[in-house]
Amino acid sequence: MRASRLFSILTTLQARGQVTAPELAEACEVSVRTIYRDIDALSAAGVPVYADRGAEGGYRLLDGYRVRLNGLSQGEAEALFMAGLPGPAAALGLDAAMAAAQTKLMAALPEKLRPNARGMQQRFHLDAPGWFGETEEPKHLRAIAASVLRETLIEIRYQSWKAEKRRRVAPLGLVLKGGSWYLAGLVDGNVRTYRVARVLDCTVLETPFARPAEFDLATYWRASIARLEAELHPNEATVRLSPLGLQLFDALGHPYVKARMRLADSVEPEGWRVATMPVGKTVWHAASELLRLGAEAEVIAPAELREKMAELAGAMAARYADAPPRRAARR
Repeated sequence: MRASRLFSILTTLQARGQVTAPELAEACEVSVRTIYRDIDALSAAGVPVYADRGAEGGYRLLDGYRVRLNGLSQGEAEALFMAGLPGPAAALGLDAAMAAAQTKLMAALPEKLRPNARGMQQRFHLDAPGWFGETEEPKHLRAIAASVLRETLIEIRYQSWKAEKRRRVAPLGLVLKGGSWYLAGLVDGNVRTYRVARVLDCTVLETPFARPAEFDLATYWRASIARLEAELHPNEATVRLSPLGLQLFDALGHPYVKARMRLADSVEPEGWRVATMPVGKTVWHAASELLRLGAEAEVIAPAELREKMAELAGAMAARYADAPPRRAARR
């Protein structure tokens, strides 16, 4: 266990440059005192580890010091091949580079690890889009990806749901979500999200930008998704659901709503139950989501949502009023 931890500390220092003792302790899941002892052990073994004091300090290796760290475990080798997903790599123009890197990695692996590493791609496949959807292939994705890596500004003409806009953006990162690519970009000091497929024109500039040191793409994206889902479902409704309605809700309900639904303990006749759940910000949005459950759901409150459900259901009944009775019953 300690040998593995020392190896992890060494690889972290070599990869990241300067790391604090609390950061190493969190990564290794040990106490800070244990990290101090491990650093002393590395120093005693001849590894040139230095400590920079102060608020901005931490541990680092002597400048220029490198050690060959090519001992991959079986799980690590398999994980590397699993990370080589062909679809996203091809979309970014990295498919040839990825294939070449995997070939080199395979050649560097010990013979006994090669069959399992190669088998990962034959046994696991990522299909990013949702059912009955296709992966977007935005026209300007590769140009934007190149600017993300080079840290140069771009000028885009963007079609939002309100209007067409022009923006000068510092591209910080790209995210593939549900088959669609999104750009996290810095505009006027604020980080904003743009759907790459809605970028009508993109001009890559030679002007570099300073990437914010505190920006973390994964953290930003999680916070952005949570904020968007909360904005889309700010209200609350009380709904009666039949047993079939509960099954339909489990299959069709929004994940954000399902995670926050509160189901009453009491069971009404024929198995109906009362649930309190988040709904859309407008009455029409909330009603359109609940109409998917058909007659297996009944809105109790708020009153305006119940009225909208009755209005829409009445309009649908009037629309099909002249349908032949037998045909309507069969449907």
